[in-house]
Amino acid sequence: MSFWLIWGLGLAVVMVPLTLAWLWSVKITNASIVDICWGMCFVALTWWYFSQAQGDDQRKLLISSLVTIWGLRLTLYIGWRNWGKPEDFRYVEFRRRYGAKRYWWFSFFQVFLLQGILALIISVTLLGAQTGVKSWNWIDYLAIAVWLIGFSFEAFGDWQLSRFKANPANKGQVLRSGLWRYTRHPNYFGDSAVWWGYALFSIAAGSYWQIIGALLMTLLIIRVSGVMLLERTLVKTKPQYADYIAKTSAFLPWFPKN
Repeated sequence: MSFWLIWGLGLAVVMVPLTLAWLWSVKITNASIVDICWGMCFVALTWWYFSQAQGDDQRKLLISSLVTIWGLRLTLYIGWRNWGKPEDFRYVEFRRRYGAKRYWWFSFFQVFLLQGILALIISVTLLGAQTGVKSWNWIDYLAIAVWLIGFSFEAFGDWQLSRFKANPANKGQVLRSGLWRYTRHPNYFGDSAVWWGYALFSIAAGSYWQIIGALLMTLLIIRVSGVMLLERTLVKTKPQYADYIAKTSAFLPWFPKN
């Protein structure tokens, strides 16, 4: 099966679970459950690629395992964080804007299908890593190191933030310790680094243009759904956040300013 056919059929692979999630979201009137599906979209896609692609078996198995670890952690964390909470404010606003009576079907295209297409485009990096012609080499070891750094930042950043929020005394305060001392978004930086780890696997395999998936993921994290969107809200709700911005690196970890 050709690269393009494997990739194209990936949309069907990822839309089966997303369609089921959409049906459930209609039943419970909560489109934000799509956030829980994000990591698992890539788990489904990477194992589809694993089953069809002709590449280095060692690299294929490793990258599929790493994507599974990353996707499961993200899914479990978001599921735990959102358990019992109402629909996210973004989707509440969409529901109000487009009309509650028609949003049940509109949400399939605006939220679930869009997420499936984005996941497919981004996942081209994972397919590139599994179809390349080059055997295991030193770049693979660099990819592992970058992935480990990214996963550690993402997982520990989320853990530190959840502990901070669990303390009622911290309500309305800004977390400035741990990894959050060196970057305002260690979880987002970690997520991006994880994807550049996958990009390095793709380069190691001899698939070069396919790293556009990692580039798109980074752009989404920084400019669309991550850093900029969150900070617009935090500046309004937390007066101390302006000082935090002035002293702390926005994305790449670095020592804080005095």
